[in-house]
Amino acid sequence: MLNSYDDFTPLSEIIVGSAENYVGHDRDLTFELFFHEAIGGYRSDWAYPRLAARGSGGQAQTWKIGKRYTEELHEDVETFASTLASLGITVHRPLPLPHDALPIAGLGWQTAPTPALNVRDNTLILGDEIIETAPAIRSRYLETRLLTPVFRRYAEAGARWSTMPRPTLTDASFDLSYTQSAATTLGGPTEPVTDPQPSPYDVGIEMMLDGAQVLRLGQDLIVNIAQDNHRLGVDWLERQVAGRFRIHRVHRMADNHIDSMLLALKPGVFLARHAGLRDMLPAPFQSWKFIVPPEPEPGQFPVYTDSELLLTSPYIDINVLSLDEERVLVNADCAGLIKTLEGEGFTVIPVRHRHRRLFGGGFHCFTLCMRRAGGLVDYR
Repeated sequence: MLNSYDDFTPLSEIIVGSAENYVGHDRDLTFELFFHEAIGGYRSDWAYPRLAARGSGGQAQTWKIGKRYTEELHEDVETFASTLASLGITVHRPLPLPHDALPIAGLGWQTAPTPALNVRDNTLILGDEIIETAPAIRSRYLETRLLTPVFRRYAEAGARWSTMPRPTLTDASFDLSYTQSAATTLGGPTEPVTDPQPSPYDVGIEMMLDGAQVLRLGQDLIVNIAQDNHRLGVDWLERQVAGRFRIHRVHRMADNHIDSMLLALKPGVFLARHAGLRDMLPAPFQSWKFIVPPEPEPGQFPVYTDSELLLTSPYIDINVLSLDEERVLVNADCAGLIKTLEGEGFTVIPVRHRHRRLFGGGFHCFTLCMRRAGGLVDYR
């Protein structure tokens, strides 16, 4: 049975994503907007290639990832899944993306799909309910279909299964104000988005919300909002869970996902990128202890050439996975983080994940916690 209200009570069932046939990124407007901070600014020449048919979305340019990196990612993900299984956790997997997968298409756009690797992003598990969230990246529009066999088994066992309204994802669907603001979370203003293309399918700003924008704390949900797409998604979520969960909105803690900024390791203890995040939290959670690891060391990351596209900040390794209130899976390359957690009394289980900056995810991103021992608890 599905039962998952937090990220720290004893874990017994989990979904681990698949990296099979993850060979590249289609760099269209949706990809550029989502990763605009990490990749050094929005690139209209990538998002609107001149060879594409104007006004139709066209075909985005594909950024190929080196074969060595894709093979090593697959190796690391499979080792991660095997480690969880060896620890007594029931591990479910999505369908692998076929090597000859056809492009997917919406109203006015077409793109190459990506595998269901960072499964935390497009699904939110709340107690006994699976909620497929509204995606913001076109290449990930059908990603949860690769999880359908697993979701169906939980639904047949009694779980609720819901889907947020799906956005059309035309250029006009996006609130661009955040990418053009000097008040961004991780840096200065980006290159202005000056060339969004009209479409006959435009409906205006649409709801978009990733599951990884939600910090689950029993009865309380802390949700990061950076712009109006997120706000509309949270409005829907608040109505969906009314009477069961309390939603707390935090504004611009991150561009989107919260789980490389702040994670709960156990009641009363957060792992945080920096102590200043305390002031952004709802008052009941400001009294929790904040564990802040040392700054990442350059040596803990592979050295890449300028031809590789880095999608995450060096803080990605905060994205740990807790098995319970004592044991935490941490990237084996993060000596400072490991030492800090061990000094706080946690048992660290090191696992290798080399190319997290190329593929945009860590252990928390790779997983969906489907069964934990916790319930609808008030941790305030």
